[in-house]
Amino acid sequence: MASYKKRALAVVAAASMAVSLAACGGGGSSSNQASDGGTLYYYVFKPYEHMDPQRTYLGVQMSNFTRMNYRALVSFPIATDPKEASTPTADLATDAGTASNGSKTWKFTVKDGVKWEDGKAITCEDFKYGASRVFATDVITGGPSYILSYLDVPAGKDGLPSYKGPYKKTGQAAFDKAITCDGKTITYNFKKPWPDFNLAIAALHMMDPYRQDKDKGDKSNYTVFSNGPYKLEGGVWNKEKGGTFVRNDQYDPKTDDKKIREANPDKIIFQVGNPTETIYDRIIADAGNDKFAVTSQSLPPSYYSQIQGEVADRAVNVESPFVDYLSPNFLQMKDPKVREALKVSTDAESWITAGGGEKAYSPAESVVNPVTVGYEDNPAFSGPQSGDPDAAKKLLKEAGVSTPYPITFTYPSSETADKQAAALKQGWEKAGFKVTLDGLGDTYYDEINKKSNKADVVWAGWGSDWPSAITVTPPLFDGRPNGVTDPKVPTNGSDYGNYNSDAFNKLVDQAQNATSLDDQTKALQEADKVLGQDVAYIPLEITKFNFVHGSKVTDFENTPASAMYPDLGPIGVSK
Repeated sequence: MASYKKRALAVVAAASMAVSLAACGGGGSSSNQASDGGTLYYYVFKPYEHMDPQRTYLGVQMSNFTRMNYRALVSFPIATDPKEASTPTADLATDAGTASNGSKTWKFTVKDGVKWEDGKAITCEDFKYGASRVFATDVITGGPSYILSYLDVPAGKDGLPSYKGPYKKTGQAAFDKAITCDGKTITYNFKKPWPDFNLAIAALHMMDPYRQDKDKGDKSNYTVFSNGPYKLEGGVWNKEKGGTFVRNDQYDPKTDDKKIREANPDKIIFQVGNPTETIYDRIIADAGNDKFAVTSQSLPPSYYSQIQGEVADRAVNVESPFVDYLSPNFLQMKDPKVREALKVSTDAESWITAGGGEKAYSPAESVVNPVTVGYEDNPAFSGPQSGDPDAAKKLLKEAGVSTPYPITFTYPSSETADKQAAALKQGWEKAGFKVTLDGLGDTYYDEINKKSNKADVVWAGWGSDWPSAITVTPPLFDGRPNGVTDPKVPTNGSDYGNYNSDAFNKLVDQAQNATSLDDQTKALQEADKVLGQDVAYIPLEITKFNFVHGSKVTDFENTPASAMYPDLGPIGVSK
């Protein structure tokens, strides 16, 4: 099984520690009616690491690409209803796919009339080639790699798939047997059931088609070759500045579904590099081109007071798909009663208050976000949000440890996060802990990713890759693919607390071999209960996003398909 990576989304969650505003829960939209044409401006702060579909793993990017330039076999629709939003809709395929052989085999048929931006037809072979690129793990890095553990390709001596991708062609015969083309029909053969494979396709771009003659490996990282309603002007993205997406004249809306993308603006101009504060100074002022602007940056807390009058009419406050949590280090904090005392004394209420209050966060009772299919509150976290220091003191006494018990809390430092960490420290020290705060900078994930890291507890954030807990608890706490069980591996993948449990792993195996989503969900619910009993994590909150858009932006919505960022599917600009 391959190691799952969600670094990009976790970084987004980390950044959200210092963001957010209030109003109603749920998406908002302008009162103007959308119209075709015009130019939409999209403001981004930090440069994107990848534009290559197989390497993209940032939630907002994946959503934007789906709506603009990279179509998939199936995609999620523009919808706010959770059930509708998590239903794969036929995109480049004729339907949502057919599963057989206990969900180990999936078939899709490519639509007639779908083309690349140069007018050539999109073929079954393009989809097969796109999937093959994921196996080139030394070249196509940074993206989701689920297919490595599912596709029916035997493992090599290194434990990884024997197929090494299209550049080396090692193990090519095994790959050609696992994915086959028959005319316009593509068949995927897996070694274990994948009942939600079409959800994975709809959420991620790892299975997108890719033209072999356009592939230059790592040099293709910032090249965009479109099959959607927009193409990148010039074809190459400027990492530091952005780029302009214009109409793709080879795109035929008759092959598409308005439920997925309306493609209203004539142009979408991405501008990269301005700080969040500069972006909001401009959008709030609402002058010139900023009237037609949106941003994926969440409003800084220092700007909350400016959201009033007509600006409030352009503001929305929504729950994101990301959950922030604490991860006790099982190599350091081995006593279960000490971990229980840490959990019981965690003052999540003060953490939330220090980070902006209800404008910034909602309480959490699991590391799984409530929008995820099959969500249940974890009974292990039903205690008071403000913590219970007296109960924690009793647990430390029962553990027989000397108090104050020393612990180090490592977290990504920022002005807001420092205040939140101090709030946690105060609650823990009331319970009998002696806390050292260890705030880190840009190297944060590099440090907590080391097994040798001496932190007793670390902060982390996560969001599901598609609407299933299979993309949350297993990648975060299964010690096997994360390397925790192998002493030769110096890192812990995304299992930052170095957790490993036979009981949990057994339930993960059960979930990953389930032939139905219902059976998968039941196993994952039980697995989360095991995590709660072991105190493998302590949920802090659900991050909220706060956005303001220009006054000429129409049909501004935040949907599950867009990871609650501005959804470019319905958006438009008024003239």
